[in-house]
Amino acid sequence: MAEWTLGAVLDAIAEVVPDRTMTVRGDRRSTFAQTAQRTRLLANYLAANGFGAHRERDQLNGWECGQDRVALLMHNDLYPDMVLACLKARVVPVNVNYNYTPREVAELFEYIKPRGVIYHRALGAKFADVLPGIELLISVDDGSSLPELPGAVPLDDALAAGPADVAITPSPDDLIMVCTGGTTGRPKGVLWRQADMYVASMNGADHDTVTEIHDKVQHLGAPWFAVSPLMHAAGLWTAFSAVLSGQTVVLHDTSKKFDPREVLQTAEREKVGLMTMVGDAYAGPIVAELDRGSYDLGSLFAIGTGGAGTNLKNQQALLEHLPNVTLINGYGSSETGNMGFGHNQRGHHTETFTFRDGGLVLAEDYSRFLEPGEPQIGWVARTGRIPLGYYDDAAATARTFPEVDGIRVVISGDRAAIETDGTLRLYGRDSLVVNTGGEKVFVEEVEEVLRAHDDVTDAVVIGRPSERWGQEVVALVALRPGAETGPDALRDCCAAALARFKTPKQFLFVEQVRRLGNGKADYRWAKQAALQTVSVQGEE
Repeated sequence: MAEWTLGAVLDAIAEVVPDRTMTVRGDRRSTFAQTAQRTRLLANYLAANGFGAHRERDQLNGWECGQDRVALLMHNDLYPDMVLACLKARVVPVNVNYNYTPREVAELFEYIKPRGVIYHRALGAKFADVLPGIELLISVDDGSSLPELPGAVPLDDALAAGPADVAITPSPDDLIMVCTGGTTGRPKGVLWRQADMYVASMNGADHDTVTEIHDKVQHLGAPWFAVSPLMHAAGLWTAFSAVLSGQTVVLHDTSKKFDPREVLQTAEREKVGLMTMVGDAYAGPIVAELDRGSYDLGSLFAIGTGGAGTNLKNQQALLEHLPNVTLINGYGSSETGNMGFGHNQRGHHTETFTFRDGGLVLAEDYSRFLEPGEPQIGWVARTGRIPLGYYDDAAATARTFPEVDGIRVVISGDRAAIETDGTLRLYGRDSLVVNTGGEKVFVEEVEEVLRAHDDVTDAVVIGRPSERWGQEVVALVALRPGAETGPDALRDCCAAALARFKTPKQFLFVEQVRRLGNGKADYRWAKQAALQTVSVQGEE
């Protein structure tokens, strides 16, 4: 079986269905042939300017990168094209969170050292002070009236200037860098071989011949709708799973404030079959809009959610509104790829995940892999198609990608157990576990209970230093407008579902729980807010 580059898969699809629409974003519709041509021209332009691979993979350690890096500071429009163009040029595309401040982007650039940046024009204006000193700036027209940055090359000019043919031979070893979300610390650059990412997270395979790809894409299903930002791994993997299977992908306009009405109107207009989003940050507003309005979503057969949790209240509400839909909860991380899925339907809820290939749970002491039904909480791990390491960080690579029984694994940092049926029961991120009085509390479990309360729109739970307990559990809660629920009612809600030590010692009411661009709670903000408040509601 032969490994494939993403660009070669795209070109193979364009050979057999050239006029099929590949991506839709507003008024822009691109066919597979147009995208294949656009990516070829931009790859040639990059190569003609000296961008590419300078040291081959077999000369490098797992944390090293021998290729030039190009940062993508972009919304969803044309994002897949820029990723593919970089890969065709043997350049490493690097995702950048456009919700970061200029200071945070400057710190990220100091770490990843991009030689070039491709950006949407409005984002260029936002980060103008960060971009000077970058060798190559390519701006993508986003309809804004803002001027070009000094020295920047408009994308259309780069495409026109690209030589017709440049001798480039991409390798399956060429890298994609995925910068982690930085939920609890500074982002790290995860180095994936593109062939591994294709198989592990993009519904790909090692194909014997191009005929396998041609046969795979003959059937055109209903379009997929990537509502989530492609700058995050979950969104990128969803979009590319569709694109590299020959399906049409509708891309949400992430340059605007999230509007659930626009999302549902788009799903209705484009007759989408699968819609993907990021947890409660999207599910809650969509449920509220379904409560208000009526939409013809008869073509919709599945909603995928991942990257952040979706509480049971919102899951059930979605399935009540859309009783013929399957709700797919995905689990994974930048380091592991797509690890597993749980399928839920109206009247049937699954709390565990079915592993994808290579999924395992490692014993707490890293000594062995757990067997189904063992009464131990270990670490989520994966073997096989996994990343090479963290960019420029040998120590972190050794910790996260060790060998166990002679098998190289990635350890995600999430705690979990294996049920008797072999499914994965997830407990939560180890870095977010609160040790209170010697008892461990997984904050996601408490958050799930709070978010299920009828008056709670969102909640985040953290640990705060305590003289008595070492750490104490604190909840930051946002209530629906007009709700008068107080701490006692929320304490009773938690006590009815959780052990006493898991019940928050204090409830802090906030107008809105801050979340990162990927939908995950901003735990750093939450901890700062909790530290500024003296605990007055503790109980023994």
